[in-house]
Amino acid sequence: MSDTIFISGIVIHARHGVMDHETEVGQRFVIDLELSADLSESSRTDRLADTVSYSNVVATATNAFKDANYKLLERAAGAVADAVLTAFPKISAVEVTVHKPHAPIAAIFDDVGVVLTRTRKL
Repeated sequence: MSDTIFISGIVIHARHGVMDHETEVGQRFVIDLELSADLSESSRTDRLADTVSYSNVVATATNAFKDANYKLLERAAGAVADAVLTAFPKISAVEVTVHKPHAPIAAIFDDVGVVLTRTRKL
């Protein structure tokens, strides 16, 4: 059985990108996380120790995202996925969506980004 915890709209200022001004000035990114975990125990006990702390997940994801200046969103999202799976053994899979709403694209658009899904290796 796998249940889902989701955290949407984590706003982070970071310096990811290929262009010089992106790494110098940085820009706003938005991260959404979807975490797969067995929540049957915590749904019965009502104890934080039996689930995953949302606050700790956000801190881990934020630190991983800001840890380095990545050229590609794919790499930044991969760093978040790896960090979350490493830090939280109760999470069996993570879906990381990284939005880059101000990407330097010569077009009018609402959003651009990547979605990565990673599963814990057994």
